[in-house]
Amino acid sequence: MRPPYSPAAFWRARLGRFRTRRLLEAHLLVVVVCAAVAVSALLLSYRQTQQSARTLATREAPAVQGLAATRLAVLRADWEVDDLVRRGLVDVAGSGEAYRSQLSAADQVLSRIGDRTDQDLGTVNGLLDTYGNSLTNAMTVYHDQRFMREQKRLEAHSLLTRPHVGLVPRLDQLQHGQLTRATATASMGWLQRGGWWLAEATLAVLALALLSALFVLRDRCGRDWDPSLLAALALTVLCAVWPPLTASSAQDDLDAVRADLRQVTELSQRSAGSPGLAARQEDLAELSEQVRRELSDDGWVERVYQGSLIGGLLVVFLPVVGIGLRLDVYWRRR
Repeated sequence: MRPPYSPAAFWRARLGRFRTRRLLEAHLLVVVVCAAVAVSALLLSYRQTQQSARTLATREAPAVQGLAATRLAVLRADWEVDDLVRRGLVDVAGSGEAYRSQLSAADQVLSRIGDRTDQDLGTVNGLLDTYGNSLTNAMTVYHDQRFMREQKRLEAHSLLTRPHVGLVPRLDQLQHGQLTRATATASMGWLQRGGWWLAEATLAVLALALLSALFVLRDRCGRDWDPSLLAALALTVLCAVWPPLTASSAQDDLDAVRADLRQVTELSQRSAGSPGLAARQEDLAELSEQVRRELSDDGWVERVYQGSLIGGLLVVFLPVVGIGLRLDVYWRRR
């Protein structure tokens, strides 16, 4: 004899005043609506995390790293020229390779990141060309004319550091803007967070509706546990656990990248004008490689998305089969 206050008895009493066909139709409607809403919210929220990682890897992170590398390169070029003059090596053959390589590196980096940022790099490119010409004139054309050489060096230094309009201040402004964009891309917004909560809430309702439908089919229709509904219930639980955990792990990686990019920017903006610039360039290269590694392993994220898409479609389709087959019998009797 069943206990009088068992969950089954409680639920049977709640549903007892409804006809079986109406119960099945109501369950089918609730299951289909909840499944559609849950799967849509789940996939859209997951896709947003995936898209953020892709945008960060292909656009935002390279732009942040490139601007930092450019800033250090132009400062290193200026320091190399000062070092040559200080040591009296201006007229030594091959002595200008260091500063020329830094200018070339800065120019190449700016060219590479030109299509990876929405910010206008035209002014910075123009300043870099003018700055490079001034340094080259000082070290080659006027290398044996001390007065003109000093004038060109002062001109180059002014182009580099003039407040607000110099090359370095403009790079600082670009870095700030690009870091803000990268931070926004890597962060989970309230809309995406709300999508995850909506997906989890509707998946919970869907699981309860599937359990209720299984109970109705077993209690009213004399059927054993329906395999379609059991499979849908298992997939519902899987969708409620697997994609959110994967997305959470991916978001943790994005948060780590965001912190690394902030460190990249801060590293490039420390006080300049010392041999420590070379060490900072090496540190920047190591940090940039670390960011690339953190963003490169996204194949598993794509596979989970594909699995979630297939599982979501089955969550919508299987209850229709399980409940619809029984409803078809009632509809034929009308």
